[in-house]
Amino acid sequence: MRMFGMLGLVLALVIVGLLARKQLTATANPALPAVPGAASPAPGEAPANAPAQVQQVQQVQTQVKEALDAAAQARKMPDDN
Repeated sequence: MRMFGMLGLVLALVIVGLLARKQLTATANPALPAVPGAASPAPGEAPANAPAQVQQVQQVQTQVKEALDAAAQARKMPDDN
């Protein structure tokens, strides 16, 4: 009976491993939709609006950091006097 349990476990692990590998290969190379009339950047070339995107990401990071800092501070309890 133990052999069937081990065999079932190994079979389940193989199936999960195959599904995980398939999922990872599907997300590693996403297919980009073609936009008519839009020139695609060359591989390794940054898009034209890269500085704007960098600035936007930095602003979001700052906002998240401020929100986390505010949440981490202990709440002041009101006096019961």
